[in-house]
Amino acid sequence: MRAAPALCATAGSLILSALVTAPAADASAAAPTSARPTAETAGSTVAALRAADAGIHWGTCPKVEDLPKPVQCGTVTVPLDYAHPMGKQIKLTVSRAKATGKNTGASKAKGEKVARQGTLVFNPGGPGGNGMYFPIAGTQSQWRRIGAAYDLIGYAPRGVGRSAPLSCEDPQKSRKGPTQSPVHPTAAYKQKRIAQAKAYARGCAERNPDIEHYTTLNNARDLDVLRAALGEKKLTFMGASYGTYIGAVYAELFPSHVRRMVFDSAVDPSPKGIWYTNNLEQSAAFERRWADFKAWVARNDETYHLGGTPEKVQAAYEKVSAELSREPAGGKVGPAQLQSAFLQAGYYDDYWPLRAYALSAYVKGDPKPLVDQAAPIKESAKEDENSNAVYTAVQCNDASWPTDFRTWDRDNTALAKRAPFETWDNAWMNLPCAYWSTPRQRPLDVRTAPGELPPTLILAAERDAATPYKGAQELNRRLAGSALVTERKAGTHGIGGGPNQCVNGRLDSYLLDGDLPDNGAASCAPHKEPKPLGSSR
Repeated sequence: MRAAPALCATAGSLILSALVTAPAADASAAAPTSARPTAETAGSTVAALRAADAGIHWGTCPKVEDLPKPVQCGTVTVPLDYAHPMGKQIKLTVSRAKATGKNTGASKAKGEKVARQGTLVFNPGGPGGNGMYFPIAGTQSQWRRIGAAYDLIGYAPRGVGRSAPLSCEDPQKSRKGPTQSPVHPTAAYKQKRIAQAKAYARGCAERNPDIEHYTTLNNARDLDVLRAALGEKKLTFMGASYGTYIGAVYAELFPSHVRRMVFDSAVDPSPKGIWYTNNLEQSAAFERRWADFKAWVARNDETYHLGGTPEKVQAAYEKVSAELSREPAGGKVGPAQLQSAFLQAGYYDDYWPLRAYALSAYVKGDPKPLVDQAAPIKESAKEDENSNAVYTAVQCNDASWPTDFRTWDRDNTALAKRAPFETWDNAWMNLPCAYWSTPRQRPLDVRTAPGELPPTLILAAERDAATPYKGAQELNRRLAGSALVTERKAGTHGIGGGPNQCVNGRLDSYLLDGDLPDNGAASCAPHKEPKPLGSSR
């Protein structure tokens, strides 16, 4: 249920929250809590001071990171448990591309050097997203002005990659063969998935005795330690998707440590939605985005021949799914793999031409494009399993979830009647949280008063499915002085540094000059729809 574009790794289901220990209970039982001094607060201070003294020893990146020169790598040491900052330590991997200082703006005098503004730290989301790749963004045209002024900093959050990695099951076992994905599951199928969820939750606990420390709040604390290790008194940060929630929690905990902060495709931080209700809302939003994709395919029927109406495209998709149930494509792609591949089209419209082409080719008797796009990739099994383990651990630890499956069954059965595309797959991915054994946290009531936090920038696409638009509006209300830039009638997830030059202009103006839209809001027209494969228009 994950998709990863050039600059934004995301998880299929929403996740995020924050903390102060509470017992596992129904999602409505835990009241939100505000940030207040705790043992962890003192531990964060100790860890940051220690990191500032140690700094980061930059060197050649390990081969496993697959990062080209001049990107450099290093590590930052953080406490496993901030309540015991002198106890067990873990290392987070960090990457850097130094600011080029090159003149990339037309208004600058020829040959003039761009002044370095410090470091820009990026988190791609997840939980489970690995941001080590981010420094190579500076080679892309959309990021060159920012890369001239800032050292671009990527990192792997705790649990991810080589940063004290989590694993909940054998990666090869997680790569099962072609599987089903019923839109309206039977009672027997539900019992099968309950058993799998219980086993997965049990495996997470057994394989990771310290798993309770993998939380959003600790991710925010780790971010402050990273700030200190970079030698920065104040943090310049950009988070995408789940990364916006880490940023929001950081802003609540460390407002005086913020210089500039960008929230790209923001999660709704309202405590009442974390995480169970947010996931239901996400499934409803994916149905709307799935409708956008089908309408685009129908408009391009002369290329794909899947039907001139969204209803006919849906019928073609369902027919293919039924055929894959009887005979998986290439022995690898069943209905579940089909759905997972087309879920990516809900995240990014860059996938639309490819997915439509694969579906069309299959209907015409050629399954190879679908197999190429949807079959599990053996080489990525370990990375995918690690990412899923972190995703599950953070969201299950972060908040209380319903522990009675009857609640899940009632809510998802009702929602699937009007939003069948993603509802039950989303539920299955999150269901281990119903059987989680470690202590839960209460959601942090993120909000800042006027003047408490420097002005921040929120970017959002109006039809984003992974993080529905109302989440950006809610974050805008909660962070005093923030500004919201909206890409209208668009739904790509993660829009900063993408194809929309209006959005990129707002991002540049903020990060380079600290400028925000007048009156705290601005709209951008949508970027152009993708061209169908084989089209010359």
